[in-house]
Amino acid sequence: MSRFWSAVVGTLKPYVPGEQPKVQDLIKLNTNEHPSGPSPKVIEAIQAAAGDTLKRYPDPSSERLRSTIAGYYGVEANQVFVGNGSDEVLAHVFQALLKHPLPLRFPDISYSFYPVYCGLYGIAYETVPLSDDFRIDPAAFGAADASPAGGIIFPNPNAPTGLALPLAAIEQVLNANPQAVVVVDEAYVDFGGETAIGLVARYENLLVVQTLSKSRSLAGLRVGFAVGQQTLIDALERVKNSFNSYPVDRLAEAGAIAAFEDEAYFQRTRAEVIASRERLVAALKARGFDILPSAANFVFVRHTSHDAAGLSAALRERRIIVRHFNQPRISDFLRITIGTPDECDALIRALDTILA
Repeated sequence: MSRFWSAVVGTLKPYVPGEQPKVQDLIKLNTNEHPSGPSPKVIEAIQAAAGDTLKRYPDPSSERLRSTIAGYYGVEANQVFVGNGSDEVLAHVFQALLKHPLPLRFPDISYSFYPVYCGLYGIAYETVPLSDDFRIDPAAFGAADASPAGGIIFPNPNAPTGLALPLAAIEQVLNANPQAVVVVDEAYVDFGGETAIGLVARYENLLVVQTLSKSRSLAGLRVGFAVGQQTLIDALERVKNSFNSYPVDRLAEAGAIAAFEDEAYFQRTRAEVIASRERLVAALKARGFDILPSAANFVFVRHTSHDAAGLSAALRERRIIVRHFNQPRISDFLRITIGTPDECDALIRALDTILA
């Protein structure tokens, strides 16, 4: 610690992202990146935008991108908020909509950035345990004997489990908590879940957050967005404009618009990931792994007779990186990103050697 630090700095426990190794020739299955590159139309759009106009600030409202997203999902542009990656969008959500005297609630096994935001913004929170089979129980977020919540947030599909809730379950949470904002974090929804954006018109307390990092293969571009009724979006705009008026740069906006416009590429590469996931699940099951049903671009697995930490280390020795969470209830699981077919085959060959 330093005497120059603000008081809050010493209390923070920062988020630890998945490793981004500098070593070449690794099979990187630890951070849920898309195995395909972005649409060629995205590259063309970015190259076209990389001109003399870069000396000018971008549109602070990102109107073209907001209109593109609104048209894609059938909502109004004033119901869309965009930011520099969904993590920044979520940061504004915590500050603008989830900071209340009553505690925020989220699952006990979930995106590990949530408690970090709470620490940064001084938000009290409570965790709601997943069921024994690692599912989110919507009734647990609206129990009759529970005190009111200051807000609710959960990923759907959940991370790191990959399990998805149906829309009826999300409506159950919304109806049980009309006094609180319910944030549905849909980073992985395009790989097997069902988006809740269609519910926005009926629920004034619903905010849906998505990212272009996963299914649009744009993790390096940093674009995220939220959809909700205008009163919620106005709150996010007020916080954004008190922090950074120009979060989405010209190149990011051009690339993001092109990604939404190339629907054929999106659908084809999304389907390829889903097909690879099902092949990998079958291969892992044949080798003694228990696997949670995944609606994401990763699988959450544990072996019946080999510990997860040992498997992770043995795979790393073979230049394959997966994610191991050394925390209660899930320390015997590995999270494995769905790679290319060749990468998945290499993973299985390595496991055959290790398990033998």
